[in-house]
Amino acid sequence: MGCDPGRDKVGGRFSTYSSTSRERCGVTGGEVAGILVAVFWAILVSFLAVVLVRLAQTLRATTKLVADVTEQAVPLLADASATVRSAQTQLDRVDAIATDVQEVTSNASALSTTVASTFGGPLVKVAAFGYGVRRAMSRKHEEAPAPPKPSRRSVIVGRTVPAARSKKRKG
Repeated sequence: MGCDPGRDKVGGRFSTYSSTSRERCGVTGGEVAGILVAVFWAILVSFLAVVLVRLAQTLRATTKLVADVTEQAVPLLADASATVRSAQTQLDRVDAIATDVQEVTSNASALSTTVASTFGGPLVKVAAFGYGVRRAMSRKHEEAPAPPKPSRRSVIVGRTVPAARSKKRKG
């Protein structure tokens, strides 16, 4: 009484049911569910395998990139360190120069103050004396008869001054 679907003869024809037991021959629902779960797991495992392979490739590329960056960064850091040291040396020199310039400026200020106090008073007196002499000389010339003037301008101490201006100074 085997169950061979499509092969049992019942009344001269093939049937899927046994003539005596009326049992259904074929795959049960549990077996179909088991096959579906097995297929799902196979697809899931395949998908995860592809993801893991891609992840491994990405990690290899990242490792190579980090190694390349490290190879290039080490010499750059050494160069940057040397540049910073050189800049520090230059800054030390500039600081020394600035200190010297400050000292020279202080000395020049002190010298200027000394010269002004030493020669300032006498120079003012000499300038005032020169001004007085010049004014006295100009008054003396104004009192004397004036020669005929060919032009309206006259020269006094290297300057050209209009004649009308010197007449206004009388007084």
